[in-house]
Amino acid sequence: MSTKHLDLPTDVANGLLFTLLKNLGSDTPQAKVSMIATTPKPRLVKLAITSQGEEPFSIAGSSRKARHYVVKVEIGGAAGVVAPLLGKQPPDIHVWILGGDAPAFVKSEGPLYFGGPIWRIELVNPVWPRAQGDSKD
Repeated sequence: MSTKHLDLPTDVANGLLFTLLKNLGSDTPQAKVSMIATTPKPRLVKLAITSQGEEPFSIAGSSRKARHYVVKVEIGGAAGVVAPLLGKQPPDIHVWILGGDAPAFVKSEGPLYFGGPIWRIELVNPVWPRAQGDSKD
């Protein structure tokens, strides 16, 4: 077993990406935060977050608009230069957030871990079964 110390900046956002995006103002076109990449050898990377504007969607027949964010992983240093050449550059993560007084997660597309497949996670409109005796109106 080995132990290594890693000095962390104050803006580390591990596990907080969706919460962070829900709290970015619509007037924030770009933001950068740090993240510890859980690769075989953990390293500090930057997440470059860029707003791509709003995109329409509907839920339960109601039209809405979600802000589309693209999150790029910036590896930095020599590893950052070599990563795309070796196919080790993580793909972009796309996240859609519903704005307003109570921002909400709508959808994301991207890997959930280093080297993992692209996952799409999105809201679903649940339909609950009717209990016996409920009227159809």
